[in-house]
Amino acid sequence: MSDLALNPGAARAYHLDHEPHPENGTALGFWLYLMSDCLIFAALFATYGVLGRSHAGGPGGAELFDLKLVAINTAFLLLSSITFGFAMLQKQQGKKGGTLGWLAVTGLFGLCFLGVELYEFAHLIHEGATPQSSAAMSAFFTLVGTHGLHVTFGCIWLVVLMVQIAQHGLTRENKRRLMCLSMFWHFLDVVWIGVFTFVYLMGVL
Repeated sequence: MSDLALNPGAARAYHLDHEPHPENGTALGFWLYLMSDCLIFAALFATYGVLGRSHAGGPGGAELFDLKLVAINTAFLLLSSITFGFAMLQKQQGKKGGTLGWLAVTGLFGLCFLGVELYEFAHLIHEGATPQSSAAMSAFFTLVGTHGLHVTFGCIWLVVLMVQIAQHGLTRENKRRLMCLSMFWHFLDVVWIGVFTFVYLMGVL
């Protein structure tokens, strides 16, 4: 008779250690997180909608925003979503190297996006449009900065996941993590399209 049969406690511990992770539970929990993030961004969009024209006598969006620069930055983020899609295709084919390669390209586009955003912030502050200069700029820096923080966390998550895949391969757990990060990344893309349209385009018009 096996040791597990003779020791009920050991059998119970073995069962718990080898019990499959509830993937549906992970997906549900992550969707709930994304919904909570939607509420945060909805509140920030609403705040900007109310305060976006309150420039306290200073320059407005037409004078401050460089639409060409923002369009380039938008392209960086959109391209990062496309390359993430390529990484997911490589994951489905079980190609570890291809998955890591496309994830690296995605991370590079994400860093380019953050670099341009930081440059824009520095330029605005140099022009005197600081978060303290008006209610509109406070709402702007809060909304765009919150999205930028999410992209920063996404890049950190991406690097950590790449290390896990490099060490352990495309295990079931890493595939599940990739799926969650994919949803998060595409969610940020959708939010940025809203920022580009509602903040920049409407601000310039």
